[in-house]
Amino acid sequence: MLARSPTLQARLLPKGWLDVLRQVALFGIAYMGYSLVRGAANGKAAAAFTHAREVISVERTLHFFVEPSVQTWASGSHFVAGTASWIYVNAQTSVTIGALVFLYLFRNRSFYFVRNMFLVAMVLALLGYIVFPTAPPRFMPEWGFFDSVSDVTGVAQDNSSVNAFFNAYAAVPSMHVGFAVMVGLSLFKLVRFPAVRVFWLLYPLLITFVTVATANHFLADAILGAVTAGAAAYVARWLARTRPNAWRFAPPAAAEARAAA
Repeated sequence: MLARSPTLQARLLPKGWLDVLRQVALFGIAYMGYSLVRGAANGKAAAAFTHAREVISVERTLHFFVEPSVQTWASGSHFVAGTASWIYVNAQTSVTIGALVFLYLFRNRSFYFVRNMFLVAMVLALLGYIVFPTAPPRFMPEWGFFDSVSDVTGVAQDNSSVNAFFNAYAAVPSMHVGFAVMVGLSLFKLVRFPAVRVFWLLYPLLITFVTVATANHFLADAILGAVTAGAAAYVARWLARTRPNAWRFAPPAAAEARAAA
């Protein structure tokens, strides 16, 4: 039994406790930066509403301002509205954190690439929040929007506990979508079961629908979130060239081949 403990620990913690603490610290520092910027953005309510109206104007000009219709359709079904609302509440916390934990424990060779991608994306998003604070659609009832998450789940998105995780004026870019792209495509490449791979491939589209159906983001926000994820992946690939053995993305087949060598 005692002999198995080191083996089990090595399997669950491939780089040891010190590395676990290092990863938690990195994400903790990133969250502290987010909190500081959140406070700055929350003081720019007038600019945030002006920017939201500008987003609506651009979407109307390009003929894809469909968000009110999407929310109206979703709210016509209690199942759709309820499912979308609960997914929105959990996607950025339970799902994303759970995915990162899974990657660390079971796909450790690829975790550091995904970590770098996340950290770069968070920095890019924070720059967006500083330069272009934007109110979410749910703050604009004059366009037919309403806060379906609060109505369906009873979770008030603007109370202090929820605002510990979400910035009220951090709509551009949508990091619900950005994180979904990074998590979804990474797991699509790393998991083995076909049905699970299909789920993760479609996950970014699901989250895009959820953010629009709950009036938390415009489609333009979602597109910019995906662009942010793409830019972060590009930077993570560049960083991997400096430490290819540690920071390279390694799908299972490649990882097993290197282990055999």
